[in-house]
Amino acid sequence: MIDNTVFENKKAAYYTLGCKLNFAETSAIGQQLQQAGVTRVRKGQKADICVINTCSVTELADKKCRQAIRKMIHEHPDAFVVVTGCYAQLKPDDIADINGVDVVLGAEQKLDILRYLNELKKKDRGSVFTGKTTRIKTFVPSCSADDRTRYFLKVQDGCDYFCSFCTIPHARGRSRNGSIASLVTQARDVARQGGKEIVLTGVNIGDFGHTTGENFFDLLKALDAVDGIERFRISSIEPNLLTDEIIDFVARSKRFAPHFHIPLQAGSDATLKLMKRRYDTALFRHKIEKIKQALPDAFIGVDVIVGVRGETDEYFAAGEGFIDSLDISQLHVFTYSERPGTQALNIEHVVEPREKQRRSKLLLNLSDRKLRSFYESQQGCRRKVLFEHSKHGGKMHGFTENYVKLYADYDPALINQVIEVVVGGFNEEEMAMEALIHSPHISLPKEFSFNVSQ
Repeated sequence: MIDNTVFENKKAAYYTLGCKLNFAETSAIGQQLQQAGVTRVRKGQKADICVINTCSVTELADKKCRQAIRKMIHEHPDAFVVVTGCYAQLKPDDIADINGVDVVLGAEQKLDILRYLNELKKKDRGSVFTGKTTRIKTFVPSCSADDRTRYFLKVQDGCDYFCSFCTIPHARGRSRNGSIASLVTQARDVARQGGKEIVLTGVNIGDFGHTTGENFFDLLKALDAVDGIERFRISSIEPNLLTDEIIDFVARSKRFAPHFHIPLQAGSDATLKLMKRRYDTALFRHKIEKIKQALPDAFIGVDVIVGVRGETDEYFAAGEGFIDSLDISQLHVFTYSERPGTQALNIEHVVEPREKQRRSKLLLNLSDRKLRSFYESQQGCRRKVLFEHSKHGGKMHGFTENYVKLYADYDPALINQVIEVVVGGFNEEEMAMEALIHSPHISLPKEFSFNVSQ
């Protein structure tokens, strides 16, 4: 039995590292504490409870987690400190040994946080509550709003893929999901709160349906019928799970944005094989060409990892050439980091750190060129932009439906509003295109090719 009187007049501080899924789950944790009577700490105040939600995708992520934990303990020396997330699941004892940590919660325990905070008594060493991820069967819903007007709706969790370089299945467990009905209800709640845009998040969202006997395509169709939401965005989706049917649906849908984020990870078939990915470059090229055929102005972001074990100079060069040949908009470049317990450690060829840096720089430069080219292709087009709350130097920023970053003079009346603009020129200082709000008579280029929903 949880004694809520323990939480009266208590204040909590939160720190989240890693992916948008983590941010959604931290929001769910915060809602539990709020319902128990805990308020969020304000700037300058000392917290009674600190919650750090961690990431462990790379060795650098682990280091940042340790730094964040120690920083929170230093800033709130008397707080009851809870650490959870992927790093907590994978290395709970390392975290428990950090002076000041009171509780370490694993993947299944973190969204039942109240039962572990009942006394809020500081401990000499952190107590560890984690279980085997292979036994996790529950899906705990979460939805968060960031400070940029978007909402992140968790639709799926866990992964069954076990790629050779990845620890995520060990940190988050097997694939599981919410029901379509429950997710539609959450989306309607967002609409009632005034939310305009929802990003669908998860670990492997295209694998949606394992626990409910449903599928991702049916989820998209159900969400597309939710009134009040202007846009849905599909977050990262595996290329082998991004079906032509889904692409065609997005092209004709009322609310799904022409924006795709697809992990490639390597542009060489040999490297993909070493990574134990479930596709080859031919399939990936087909997906890009299919998107551009159905949605010529779609934004396509692509994840790439450089310097994995086994990636020879020849493999990387082939991959770089393949990526350069693709009609994509941006690369998200990650440097390979050795992860304990992964199959990749059995591969003999190791890429030196300096070579990893060289490869990363080459792909980042390629990304810059492709992003600039895509942005400039949008100049003169009429688009709808959702302006964000943040203000920088008298300017406000927002994104179009096809993910072009725009800026305009700050106008609070336009925040969290979807308005039609004409895309102006690129501004190096803002790293964005200008939003021409008061230019309705600018003619559009003939190649303007997809309609903006009214």
